[in-house]
Amino acid sequence: MSTEPPTELIYPTEAFRLQGAVFEVYRTMGPGFLEGVYQECLGVELEQRDIPFQALKPIAISYKGRPLRQGYVADFVCFDRIIVELKAIRAIAPEHRA
Repeated sequence: MSTEPPTELIYPTEAFRLQGAVFEVYRTMGPGFLEGVYQECLGVELEQRDIPFQALKPIAISYKGRPLRQGYVADFVCFDRIIVELKAIRAIAPEHRA
């Protein structure tokens, strides 16, 4: 498995729209808040931009075809296919890129 970022986006139009929403939240709110504040603001921004999303969406996971009791809750699922995971940190560490 490569650790290099992809050179092309899978959904470039959707990614561009999401980036605009995220950047607007950061420009408006600035740094220093907890993730919950940014999450609420991003939900407002996504609504204003008519970007379809589900917040705090539970996603079932499996291992080798076997369902796990542990699940995953995505901060946002946008356009029914893009997971947006928010991080309120100073810098992105390698483990955040997963």
